[in-house]
Amino acid sequence: MGVSRTLVLGGIRSGKTALAEQLAIESGDTVVYVATATVGDEEMARRVQRHAKNRPRHWRLAEEPLRLARALELCRGEVTPPYLLIDCMSLWVSNLLFAGEDIFRSEREAFLEGLWNYPSSIAIVSNEVGLGTIGMDPLTRRFCDELGWLNQALATTCDRVVLSFAGLPLWLRE
Repeated sequence: MGVSRTLVLGGIRSGKTALAEQLAIESGDTVVYVATATVGDEEMARRVQRHAKNRPRHWRLAEEPLRLARALELCRGEVTPPYLLIDCMSLWVSNLLFAGEDIFRSEREAFLEGLWNYPSSIAIVSNEVGLGTIGMDPLTRRFCDELGWLNQALATTCDRVVLSFAGLPLWLRE
């Protein structure tokens, strides 16, 4: 199929990660699962364990809660750059917001630039926040704004965009 950049959008428990994993499997390429989650409590630890249990054991794991551009660069330097499955933008944006404004801006810009230069396929998982209500507090509103703007930037960068509803893919650009 060649090199593709796929944005997989969906709500919570919509099946977006499973869809991205299926795309990675179908590629037949070596896969690196790039996880942006941080484990701060038992419930999150269970979520991370469930994700790890569901993906193929031979996939490599790169845990990168902030510096996604660095993860791209490290994989780009491999003899055969792997297929990257990045999960997920929602947690990454949250991590960046708590890291401070300078880190937020520089890491967002570096990641978007790095996508253009990555020589292998990528699937990026993100929550679609444009269908919800407006948050009651400034941080929630900022998070939704930033994630929405990032999703728009990614949709412009990616050649394929799919929305997952109840585990069913709705291809927006294929």
